Amino acid sequence: MKVGLFFGSFNPIHTGHMIIANTIFEYSGLNEIWFVVSPQNPDKRDSKSLIHEFDRMDMVELAIEDHPHFKAVDIEFRMPKPNFTIDTLSYLQDRYPDDQFSLIIGEDNLSSFTRWKNYKLILDQYGLIVYPRPNSKESGVKDHPNVKLVEAPRMDISASFIRKCIRENKSVRYLVPEKVYQFILDRKLYV
Repeated sequence: MKVGLFFGSFNPIHTGHMIIANTIFEYSGLNEIWFVVSPQNPDKRDSKSLIHEFDRMDMVELAIEDHPHFKAVDIEFRMPKPNFTIDTLSYLQDRYPDDQFSLIIGEDNLSSFTRWKNYKLILDQYGLIVYPRPNSKESGVKDHPNVKLVEAPRMDISASFIRKCIRENKSVRYLVPEKVYQFILDRKLYV
């Protein structure tokens, strides 16, 4: 089975994530997309605005519950923190040896990709499925044979903007899936 791994803190998951994932699913030949909820991104040390990983996992599950080819994965919750992508990829490959994994990332991450731990191994053994992002810088990695660029809408929705709106008591309806919006309101998250 071909599985795309969409890593993120999903703090919160938003409509942009959903549109990108669905577009990639439709046009990449993947059988499934797994949303890997990351407890702590090693490149994002500031975790003040990061709500509990279980709440983020719940929101991802709510957002994707009606898509039969999307799956929420909490595998990194049980791994040492901060976690590196290559460690999760290796763990998943050991656990699911018959599956073929690819990493889904935004084009804006390509310029820093060569600073990722074992980036060459990720490129050679797993490959990247890359979706366009506004203000992306050029990268030599883009020309690697295991980098697949997927035409998708350019989404400029950010979780930080959504959190800012909530702190300012502004509605985030339509920026997040409806069930996620209700979850945020019910739990009084990001206030």
